[in-house]
Amino acid sequence: MNKTKKNKLQLASTSSRRKKILSSLGIDFDVFKVSIDESQKEGERPSEMVVRLAAEKTLAHKYGRFVLGADTVIVFDGRIFGKPKNADNAIEMLLSLSENEHTVMTGVALRTPEGMKSLLSKTIVRFRKIQKEEAFSYWQSGEPVDKAGSYGIQGLGGMFVKSISGSYTGVVGLPVFETVSLLKSAGFNVFDK
Repeated sequence: MNKTKKNKLQLASTSSRRKKILSSLGIDFDVFKVSIDESQKEGERPSEMVVRLAAEKTLAHKYGRFVLGADTVIVFDGRIFGKPKNADNAIEMLLSLSENEHTVMTGVALRTPEGMKSLLSKTIVRFRKIQKEEAFSYWQSGEPVDKAGSYGIQGLGGMFVKSISGSYTGVVGLPVFETVSLLKSAGFNVFDK
């Protein structure tokens, strides 16, 4: 007899970082690509924006009992730093963050048959001094291309990080505590293999 798993998660993201985090938790999931407008609405705070975008990503997929979405931004000096547009933009972001603290916000949303649940992860990250040549070399590595704020803490970009206060996995792109909390509150058994 073929046993069907009721605990299959649909991940509204093709992010290798998010896939790796879910895999490390042993969660059974399928991935689907979403394409939504990720623009900030007028008057919308960054914390509201990431939660809204995470929820919108789950709504882009019509199938599955449990659909998970996430969105991450960097906030520094009142500005949102998303993915870099080009090398100049990436270097400008990195040099702005140099020797400063910034906030990484990741919104996580879970769509279930009973409705939408969402949580926000906030982490404070402090960078050491970054030289312009380092920022340029880092850009050439290819790592910052698809990352909010133009860096990946889990890779080469980790060399810029002096300290963090909050969720490391939230900075990577999928905060484990918030994600598991949402899943458990919706009746998803994380340990069901």
